[in-house]
Amino acid sequence: MKIFGIDPGLDRTGWAVVEKTGGGPLKLASAGLIHTEKGTGLGKRLLEIFDAVTAEIRRSAPDAASIEEAFFSKRADTQANTTHARGVILLACEKTGLAVNSYNPKTIKANLSGNGNADKRQMQRVVQLILNLKETPKPDDVADAMAAAICHLRLGPFKAAVANAGKKGIAVD
Repeated sequence: MKIFGIDPGLDRTGWAVVEKTGGGPLKLASAGLIHTEKGTGLGKRLLEIFDAVTAEIRRSAPDAASIEEAFFSKRADTQANTTHARGVILLACEKTGLAVNSYNPKTIKANLSGNGNADKRQMQRVVQLILNLKETPKPDDVADAMAAAICHLRLGPFKAAVANAGKKGIAVD
């Protein structure tokens, strides 16, 4: 299974493709950063994100996407810009037929590190260990995208089993 992880942001959107084959270890297939320039119009920046995400989805052909949910920031402008970026990323996934799974940042952190309040450096180190990387993944936006993909590879089968049980009439409450 190949998962396209995404950490949305207007300035910097991190992305990563993480694979799991059979019972083997998780493997980083590719990763990158989409950086849009401040001072460029919002529409143009969003189009850059949309085009880059669409191109990467087509290139890597993942089975599903895992995107970090928007979190509430003290800065309304940052929150709005992240929400805009997340919207065009969801649109790119929809237009390419890629199923999207959303995870709260605390859920991702708790799933990978055992601590829902882990800081950026802790998460980078955990991702490095899980993916057996020689170096700490940088920048943190890319490490967060890797973490989102890993989280779905771990929780996705459980979510699918719960959904399947509900379809079979098994109570899952």
